[in-house]
Amino acid sequence: MKTGIWRVLLLSAVLSGGAAASIDTYSFQSIDQEQQYRQLTEQLRCPKCQNNSIADSNAIIAGDMRAKVYQLMQQGKSRQEIIDYMVARYGNFVTYQPPLNPLTLILWAGPLIFILVGAYLVIARAVKRTGRNTASLSVPEQQRLNQLLAETEEKKP
Repeated sequence: MKTGIWRVLLLSAVLSGGAAASIDTYSFQSIDQEQQYRQLTEQLRCPKCQNNSIADSNAIIAGDMRAKVYQLMQQGKSRQEIIDYMVARYGNFVTYQPPLNPLTLILWAGPLIFILVGAYLVIARAVKRTGRNTASLSVPEQQRLNQLLAETEEKKP
């Protein structure tokens, strides 16, 4: 019975070692520097996970990016310099708000263009349908219609 407990304890100690290895521990010079680190890691997107920040991701690349952010902060780089470094290395995708430039213009304007084209098609179709219903009659057709209406009025009691 005692060997069974020791085996379970030994197995749990071995398995829990991997969980402790994935936790990043960094020492910061000030609380402000730690806050800046947290903000930066929340602001940068993991290239592998795509919808997670590097702070929330367990991917290896996210861990590497967190380590690089820490290293750049220790070198005295500013927030913008760190973001510029990450964008240069991983592309505009790592920021949640890519800049407006010719390459990303379709991402910014795409939804608006889609809505405008859709509205135009709906309006054009509606105008086309009402145009068919209110087709104008030629002069002889209008005279014949008036004559038929007059005959109908005369037959009413």
